[in-house]
Amino acid sequence: MAFKGVLHRLAQGARAFRTRIVLRVAFLGTTLWLLFYVIAKGTYHLAVPIVFGFVLLYQLYALIYYVERTNRDLTRFLNAIRYADFSQTFVTGGLGSSFDELKTAFNEVLDAFRQARAEKEEQARYLQTVVQHIGVGLIVFDNAGEVSLINNAAKRLLGVPRLGHIADLNRVTPILTTTLQSLGPGGRDLVSLEEVRLALHASVFQIGDRKHTLVALHDIGPDLDEKEMEAWQNLIRVLTHEIMNSITPIASLAATADGMLKDDAPDSETTEDIRTAVSTIQRRSEGLLHFVEAYRDLTRVPAPSFEIVSIAELFARVEQLMRPQFAESAVELHTEVNPPSLELTADPEQVEQILINLLRNAREAAAGRAGARVDLTAHLAHDKVVVEVADNGPGIVEEALGKVFIPFFTTKPDGSGIGLSLCRQIMRLHRGSISARSEPGVRTVFALRF
Repeated sequence: MAFKGVLHRLAQGARAFRTRIVLRVAFLGTTLWLLFYVIAKGTYHLAVPIVFGFVLLYQLYALIYYVERTNRDLTRFLNAIRYADFSQTFVTGGLGSSFDELKTAFNEVLDAFRQARAEKEEQARYLQTVVQHIGVGLIVFDNAGEVSLINNAAKRLLGVPRLGHIADLNRVTPILTTTLQSLGPGGRDLVSLEEVRLALHASVFQIGDRKHTLVALHDIGPDLDEKEMEAWQNLIRVLTHEIMNSITPIASLAATADGMLKDDAPDSETTEDIRTAVSTIQRRSEGLLHFVEAYRDLTRVPAPSFEIVSIAELFARVEQLMRPQFAESAVELHTEVNPPSLELTADPEQVEQILINLLRNAREAAAGRAGARVDLTAHLAHDKVVVEVADNGPGIVEEALGKVFIPFFTTKPDGSGIGLSLCRQIMRLHRGSISARSEPGVRTVFALRF
């Protein structure tokens, strides 16, 4: 509506300008006709044609000045629109009311453009804020690989503070760079990084003569871990239920039979063998019941009771508890919190349980090696609290590294395959993650991210 009013004013100004031009030309023609009439009559004073000549010259000058001034202002107005220079203003006065109306219309047009540009900039800032705060990572790059947009979620997922060119992602992993450049319109792919598993979805659009690719990045790792853990929990519930139902009566009958043999049966070699066999069945049945009961813990982890926890105090309690075991194994334990005031929101008892489990594994792995050492550290990384347990033990082979958090899987001869699975379950309830990396013979690190 505002633009319609401005255009109406422009049309009015143009009509008034045309009318004034017609009037000026008419006056100029009338003066010229009178000059020729006086000359043709021949009866005149010498000063009369001179006066008419000056009047004619003045009218001609005024007409040229009026048109040129209008053309200059019109050119300035059009250039202001062409180059989006809406800071121009047109001062009214000096050339008549019609010319003032035209200048007023010019100013109103520029004001309308200024307002439209301000609204456009506000919308752009709004969209930029939305893009930067959504949880899905977004990257936009052209055919040359130049990145024109990367939001905070993408920076967090990729672990980069800024990104100017897609090739810069080679520092993260070359596979990611190759995958991004190969994605076509509607293309989808999966890329596994050290800490995240990314689902990529690409769209292609064109601005001017340049094509741009928009890639959405979503970390599907937590969703996959949750579904996997739920599947394992359901399996464990079924297995423990069936095993408990079968083993419980066996253990009970074995205990009854053993008691009957002790009380009533005569003492003979055959009876002793039977008693030994029944006793063995009883012990093994009870051991199996305890074993199954341990696995049921994976399905019965209580909801965390969150509170603000000082990591330095948490480390101190765990270190005091584990220090005698480390001294007995001749393994050095070092702790570090950076910054010392670092805190996290978590269930302190459950986090202690994780750290005790990880430290026990690290101590057992490093024991017996020269310069055996375990490091317990905490720091901030990409706005997340990261707690790491590292040891210089023999390490974990690559084939086993991806399975260490799976229930029942263990690399230790006497392991149960429960500890790390329980750690992952607790971290999932904390909306965090646990990961492992290892360089065999050099260093193994388990990282908790809150």
